[in-house]
Amino acid sequence: MTTPRLSVVVPFYNVGAYLGDCLDSIARQTWSDFEAILVDDGSPDDSAVIAKEFCDHDPRFRIVSQDNAGLGPARNTGVDHAVGEYLTFVDSDDLVTRHGFGLLVRALDRTGSDFAAGNARRFNNSYGVRPSWLHKQAFTEDRFATHISETPELVLDRMVWNKVYRRSFWDDFGYRFPAIRYEDYPVTLKAHLDAVTVDTIAAPVYFWRERESGDSITQQKFQLANLRDRVVSAGLVLDQLDNVLPELRERVHAHFRQIDLPAMFSAFGTVPPEEEQHLVDLTAELLGRLDPPVLDAPRIDQLRYDALRTGDVSLLHDLALDPDAAQDKLQLTSADFTLATSVRDVTWIDGELSIRGTAEIRHLQTRPSHLRIALVIAGRRYPLRVRRHPAIDLRGQENLVGFEVRLDRELLAKCTAGPSHFDVRMRVGGIRRQDVLRGQRAGSPGWSPGSWIDGTNWIQPGPGKDGCFAVRRLSDPCRLTAVEQTPDALVLHGRSAFDEPSLFVTRPLSGGEEQIPLEVSGRDFTAWLPVQPILEEINPDDPFTQRTTRAFRVRGSDGREQVLLWTAGDRLVSHAEGGRAVMLTRSTGGYVNLHESPIRQTAVSAVAAGKMLVVRGPDWGDASFAWRRYLEDSDDHVDVECRRTVSDDGWAAVVDIADLGPAEWILFATMPDGTSHAVQCEPFLSSRLPLAVRRGRRTLTVQPLAGTLHVLATGN
Repeated sequence: MTTPRLSVVVPFYNVGAYLGDCLDSIARQTWSDFEAILVDDGSPDDSAVIAKEFCDHDPRFRIVSQDNAGLGPARNTGVDHAVGEYLTFVDSDDLVTRHGFGLLVRALDRTGSDFAAGNARRFNNSYGVRPSWLHKQAFTEDRFATHISETPELVLDRMVWNKVYRRSFWDDFGYRFPAIRYEDYPVTLKAHLDAVTVDTIAAPVYFWRERESGDSITQQKFQLANLRDRVVSAGLVLDQLDNVLPELRERVHAHFRQIDLPAMFSAFGTVPPEEEQHLVDLTAELLGRLDPPVLDAPRIDQLRYDALRTGDVSLLHDLALDPDAAQDKLQLTSADFTLATSVRDVTWIDGELSIRGTAEIRHLQTRPSHLRIALVIAGRRYPLRVRRHPAIDLRGQENLVGFEVRLDRELLAKCTAGPSHFDVRMRVGGIRRQDVLRGQRAGSPGWSPGSWIDGTNWIQPGPGKDGCFAVRRLSDPCRLTAVEQTPDALVLHGRSAFDEPSLFVTRPLSGGEEQIPLEVSGRDFTAWLPVQPILEEINPDDPFTQRTTRAFRVRGSDGREQVLLWTAGDRLVSHAEGGRAVMLTRSTGGYVNLHESPIRQTAVSAVAAGKMLVVRGPDWGDASFAWRRYLEDSDDHVDVECRRTVSDDGWAAVVDIADLGPAEWILFATMPDGTSHAVQCEPFLSSRLPLAVRRGRRTLTVQPLAGTLHVLATGN
């Protein structure tokens, strides 16, 4: 038997509900030359039974057992039993993307780096899949043979599981995980500092579960033992920084001030009286380790620091529970009066682009103000007429902070292919503030609808550079103009910006492309996309939703190419068969996407009809529907059942608005086999949301979050 090139260490403890999915994601890897060492850390549930079943069916998996010692020692045990050339770690409630190991191993084979790391996603049943905040900052692009000194954002790469290490590198430096929670960062930062070079991959290689119950290690923020280990871990990391570049030292210290220190202060809101002094001591220990320059934080934080130094636990408790109320007691300075904006709704009205949002200077929302907004095109400002209206401000109160601007076709025609942003200027008395328009909320701001302004120019609003909201004009773009559906194919009609076009379908996450035969007439084209081969190719890029996303590129004979723009109406085209579905729809940027996945009920419409909220979707088989809210820090939930009807247009899930009490609700579908999933929010529905419904004192806001359909209910 040959030695596997990659060793995968998977410790497990009390994860019977998740372990099977985790191991299945490993077994499905396109990189098949691996061994998986499953370390049973004295698990009391049926996790070992699940692990043994995998070992019995797949010889690449084997079990090592030990008495319960914690995640760090269990990982060390797995390393001791590993024999591969490369080494990686997977937490037993998480998932690995199908191409993840292959992307990382091939990078190391090519560059000779000491380890390779990739991007990550967060996921759970309620919110679907979304970027990991930590990783999206560090993994913005592929970088090969780099180093933390060249890419200082890598100080945020504190988890061990999104990496493949060269085993010789691991052994040369003798890495061992400490027997504490938060055991990753002391190892991963040292590895970054010790490495000669590392590779970073922008594609997601790992899916990091966020449990509804909050009982994973990184979610147990308010338990004293958890906080103690957090401080110990931080100390081990800070001990490594004596001889590093000043920028790296500053970034690590600032990271602890931004992430770990607030978690300590938040715990004062729930700490029992008998543990107050322990918490004071722990928090003071962490605060005392941080360099003074990074503690030059907002004054509300300064108030916390002062309260900690003086042992004012009562004030710390108040600050944890209601920081806004405590901040009102501070003497405000000019630095506190910052401009805050949001984009809440984007739509087209009578050929004009309407943008509704809010603008306010913090702490001055109740005072008379003057607001000016201009569209900036290639450096030139074009003032807009601003209509103002009451809206909910940052403090949750209704004040005159709302606005609407409309852009007519004449102005939009001046836009360029580069993003044109909005300049916002506000004055309250003698206080003046200026910023770009930013703060896109859920729904149409992130899925902004585009439109033609004449026969050849398409306007596409949406996210721009550095989080600002922007508008682009696309002149004669390659576009999809219509879609036909036959029993066995999707027929795509489009127009190219190039002569002699070719059409290619790509998989952005895993790479590769395939040419689609075209029938071409001038620059117009027709493509036939057989559905059956797509349904039969079950190798999803997303290990949680089991979805694969494909994009389309048009290439001219001279090598120029463009991504195919969606201009074919405002509804998806779908085909469901054999428990799987193919959906042709749009991306956040307005381009054509093809999704293939197991059938997951999908909402395409949400309306208020009298006292009822009605959600509709295509009929892909029997399912029941309920609006679900999870109990705080628990996997337990409360369901409000919907009345389901079926017509030629599909299913409808109907609920009485009065039954949705103040809470956040997620629409769930339950299948005949008892499995349930959050209902997906189709992109064209996302572009028409949010939907605000007011019934007396009750307000319901229907909105998409991470691709699923949510309702935020407020009022009595």
